[in-house]
Amino acid sequence: MHVIGVQRVDKAPVVRLPVGHGEDPRVLLWHRGWVVSRWLSATGADEELVVTAQVRQRTATSRTPRRRGHRQDPDLVVAPGEVPTKRQRVAAYAIVRSHRGLLGTICSDRTAVPGRWQLPGGGLEASETSSQAVIREVREETDQSVALRRLVDLQSDHWVGRAPNGRLEDFQAIRIIYTAVCTAPTEPEVLDVGGTTEASHWVSLRGWRSLPWTSSARSALDRHVDELSGLFAR
Repeated sequence: MHVIGVQRVDKAPVVRLPVGHGEDPRVLLWHRGWVVSRWLSATGADEELVVTAQVRQRTATSRTPRRRGHRQDPDLVVAPGEVPTKRQRVAAYAIVRSHRGLLGTICSDRTAVPGRWQLPGGGLEASETSSQAVIREVREETDQSVALRRLVDLQSDHWVGRAPNGRLEDFQAIRIIYTAVCTAPTEPEVLDVGGTTEASHWVSLRGWRSLPWTSSARSALDRHVDELSGLFAR
């Protein structure tokens, strides 16, 4: 995966950087003297995945990107000689709006956060772009067809802990987040039965904040859920 920075969308890139395991794209750009103004696109697949951001030069008053750091479960027990497996997972999610509200999913017990609410989406498959992945995942998790609007966020989380299968992992989650609309919403249904999604629902725009969302989903919703408010009545 690479991250590219452009100052203007009609100009050549000013910076291009590989994103190694555990590295946050925002922080990488910051160290090179650039601040992300907005995310523009994600193209390519597999090792050729490229995320482009519009950037501006860092100044003395620029806000430092929030660093989630390399976290470790304080209750983690590691056997002598046990070495964590490095894993970087790139996934794509969507903030989906319709006249029925906001589309959300509930994590199953196959995840580390069963019962938590999440944005529909999931990991990229081989040779799949992020936009293809999120449209497929929304269909599998909710049985809804959506049209993507734009890429709005890129999140990175890095920690050491146990996967649901018990394996010790040095894990990085990179999440590409889009906004999307569903013009013909139906009653959500999980098609990928037995996976990481237990259920899916349309949620009232007045009530979503009372639900137990994952921290990554709530962060994205707090910043971007109202961007499509002009298309649908509350």
